Amino acid sequence: MNKRKLGSFALSAMLFALCFSAHAQQTGKVARIGYLVAASPSSNAARIEPFRLGLRELGYVDGKNMVIEWRSADGKSDRLPALVAELVR
Repeated sequence: MNKRKLGSFALSAMLFALCFSAHAQQTGKVARIGYLVAASPSSNAARIEPFRLGLRELGYVDGKNMVIEWRSADGKSDRLPALVAELVR
């Protein structure tokens, strides 16, 4: 159940970031997307490329009109609040 909550939290954070980035793109700024995972980056590798591909299909190119801020809690859920705060800053 706890993993399900963390997954929902991560998905919500990504969707929020996408909404914010769409607004930023309209004003001519570079979009910034926060990508936060509870697990280690290596265990999430299979999801990263489809995520980038989906963004490319929407017209976002990493380093050109958007930047992805990657954060990982490395399996330590107690680190999530600090990482969220860091991404928001």
